[in-house]
Amino acid sequence: MPLIPEEPQIHEKAQGPRATPATGRTAPTPRPVPGPRPAAPPRPGRPGPPRPTAPAQRAPREAAETEPVPSGPAVTAPAVTATATPQLQVIPAAPEGALDAAEEAVDLLLDSGRSPGEVLVITTGRPHPWAAHELSFGDAAYWAQHDAGDDVFYADAAVAGRAASRPVVVVALNGGSEDAAGTALSTARARAGALMIVCGDPQNVESALGAGV
Repeated sequence: MPLIPEEPQIHEKAQGPRATPATGRTAPTPRPVPGPRPAAPPRPGRPGPPRPTAPAQRAPREAAETEPVPSGPAVTAPAVTATATPQLQVIPAAPEGALDAAEEAVDLLLDSGRSPGEVLVITTGRPHPWAAHELSFGDAAYWAQHDAGDDVFYADAAVAGRAASRPVVVVALNGGSEDAAGTALSTARARAGALMIVCGDPQNVESALGAGV
């Protein structure tokens, strides 16, 4: 009879340990999940650092504003050259070819680096074709071209006194009376800032200059 109670005790010990290790192995698997989650939130929180780049650009702007200060005294330099008396050049030419000689002189001036707005041409006889063309649109349109100051301006001796001063004045003695020649030369001398070119008969130029022009 003592052998009967020993057999059920052996079966209970074998079933007990098999259930416990199964539950213990499944528990550690969800533990590594919370590890990588905290690494994601810091990425959207980094748009702040590019803001300090803006004040870095403001610093050179303030330095650039201090540079144009020395440009002030440079303005006084051209004022000294404007007071110099203009040079006189005489190009021998007959009245029929004085206008063509003046055109060649203008071309040489432009080729040497002169700006078209720096040249004024005065005629004593037949007006220049450009002046005749512009005057066909009216007196206001004609002088508007003068006020623009971006091209060579051609004027008759009778109205050249209305023109403003320019560095170079070219006079074409292409006909007209002696009074017209005297008016053209006197106006050219008053308007020329650096150079005065006269295209015409040298004897007429000398007589006009000797008359107190």
